Amino acid sequence: MNNILGTLGAKGRQIILWLVLPGILLSLASCKEKVVDDGYVWKPLRVTATAYNSFPSQTSKIHPGITAWGDSLKPGMKIIAVSKDLIPLGLEYNTQVKLKGDTGIYWVKDKMHSKWKNRIDIYMGEDKEKALEWGRKKITIHYRVKRDSTEIK
Repeated sequence: MNNILGTLGAKGRQIILWLVLPGILLSLASCKEKVVDDGYVWKPLRVTATAYNSFPSQTSKIHPGITAWGDSLKPGMKIIAVSKDLIPLGLEYNTQVKLKGDTGIYWVKDKMHSKWKNRIDIYMGEDKEKALEWGRKKITIHYRVKRDSTEIK
């Protein structure tokens, strides 16, 4: 192949490039990303979001690094706690959650005291300053739930 291209010269290589390139670009443009229906949807929800640390004063005096569902917390984990009124909506144990403005996926691994409503608590490890800086704000989250099999598309 190199021999053929070498004998064509610069002008010949340019002609071949102009003939081949549009075909390559056309084939790339016609390739569509396959959408895989995995049976799940991402639902939006507006909640109040706060932050917490694994300190005895914020979690449990006996086991500050253990969630209400029994998981061990380690700094760096992307974990959220949910108020109990959100669990029936689909924000149950091990639900994946996206926070608006954050590219990561968080996991529901903890639940909050029943006095809280429409609220999530984002785990910030042992970084108290980071949790205080987060404060309390209203955000939109998206959480992954099984699609209703009776839903009409």
